[in-house]
Amino acid sequence: MKNILFAAAFAALSAAGTAHAETIKVGVTPGPHAQIMEKVREVAAPKGLEIEILEFSDYVVPNQALADGELNANSFQHKPYLDNQVADRGFDIVSVAYTVNFPMGVYSRKAKSLDELPEGATVAIPNDPTNGGRALLILADKGLIKLKEGAGLKAGPADVAENPKNLTFAELDAAQLPRSLDDVDAAVINTNYALEAGFDPATDPIAREGEKAPYINILAVNSKDKDAAWTKTLVEAYHSEAVKAFIDETFKGSVIPAW
Repeated sequence: MKNILFAAAFAALSAAGTAHAETIKVGVTPGPHAQIMEKVREVAAPKGLEIEILEFSDYVVPNQALADGELNANSFQHKPYLDNQVADRGFDIVSVAYTVNFPMGVYSRKAKSLDELPEGATVAIPNDPTNGGRALLILADKGLIKLKEGAGLKAGPADVAENPKNLTFAELDAAQLPRSLDDVDAAVINTNYALEAGFDPATDPIAREGEKAPYINILAVNSKDKDAAWTKTLVEAYHSEAVKAFIDETFKGSVIPAW
């Protein structure tokens, strides 16, 4: 009888634990964001939060999927990109936490430095306004071009005021930039796509941006969920020492914890 009562009590406790567990869907892009979220999932599970990870191959769909309720959260973008998406598409999406920084790099198979880029060189940059502007800001910071005053974070090729080498800018989908390197003189590539293509973002770029605060990546949710209990648990799991150690050990400086 005691064994029966113990078994019943254990079953009841197990059922109660299951009832209190919550499952959410989080959208990520392949590479570091996906790898980090796997570690976050591991940390969140004992806290009663189950995370289903869905990978998206571009920067457009994850916000639409979040807005449509197909996701509960996403982790793939920096704040300027989200701000642009909200302004353009009217999404009711908000940032709830900083995650990591991916210093963007200039890569080339034809030049070993920016000085070696020839007159009239073609430089590929992302075709979305915020990452394209970010790429141009790197080139401006390195002295290759000068942007119009007030161009800001959304600068485009039309905002180039001075272009001593007469560079041509090829605007491509961010995920396609690594594949473009055989056809262009250089490409400014987001770190997650550089890693996915087998580059070492800490050593392979011929130029690299500094750790600029506007481009720190974020966790985003629909505004109605910003104060949800699961959101708090997700942020706590992401900001754990275990996740920070995983990032440091796995990416060795090419991805930087930013909390």
